[in-house]
Amino acid sequence: MKRIYSVFVLIFLVFGILASGCVSQETGVQTRNVEYDSVAVEYSLAESKGAYPAESGFSDNSYDEAVEESVERKVISTADLAIKVDDSAAAIDEIIKITQAAGGFVSSSSVYDSYYEGDQKEGHATIRVPKNGFTSVIGEIETLGEVTSKSISGRDVTEEYIDLSARLGNLEKQEERLVEILEMATTVEEVLDVERELGRIRGEIESLTGRLKYLNDKVDLSTITVRVSEPRPITQSWGIRDALSESVSGFISSVAALIVFVGYALPIVIFIIVIAGGILLIRNRIRG
Repeated sequence: MKRIYSVFVLIFLVFGILASGCVSQETGVQTRNVEYDSVAVEYSLAESKGAYPAESGFSDNSYDEAVEESVERKVISTADLAIKVDDSAAAIDEIIKITQAAGGFVSSSSVYDSYYEGDQKEGHATIRVPKNGFTSVIGEIETLGEVTSKSISGRDVTEEYIDLSARLGNLEKQEERLVEILEMATTVEEVLDVERELGRIRGEIESLTGRLKYLNDKVDLSTITVRVSEPRPITQSWGIRDALSESVSGFISSVAALIVFVGYALPIVIFIIVIAGGILLIRNRIRG
């Protein structure tokens, strides 16, 4: 009896081992399929949300907060100055020297004749200087002459910068996941679909990267626009020059008006003379 019981136990153990082997093989296949499917599902969810919380460990809000803590305030500073100077050309040259000494560069500069009479000149310069030297450069330029107008403004783009940085980070994660999916694709259709999505993601990455570079450039280098002009000369004529000028202008205007009047009246005068001559001729013949 004991021998029969031992045989049944042995047969049960053999069947148990065989069954566990089959289950483990099926489980391995299922695990591989589940891993592939989970990647695709995770990507589709991330695409709809624009983030990868399962992998990164950040929610959208926590990611933005983390980026905000690591980014200082981003402010685009600009200034506009108008200055009266003794020599516009010399002032523009001095502004160029001040800019170069501060580590900046000149975007544009020009010197041209003034709109007023005489030899006065005006000048214009647009310069870019590092943000840490923005205030000191303005102070040096103000010493070149008399400041007639001045305006300084700053535009805070920190929020836009953080938003762009977060979107760029999410897109880069999507790109990495798409590359992983591309390596696991088995059909031509899957490869084409993933490559198409990769092209779109990389296009958005380039666009955001370009915008961030533009903001960084505007923040790191402040813009200052300067207009310089020379004062108009003051002449003491005691009113005689103005009086003579006005009298000459009045005489010319009177002569011009007289010529116009004669031009209109001459045909009428000739007509009257002809009529009067005809009447006199008729009277003489009647009397004769």
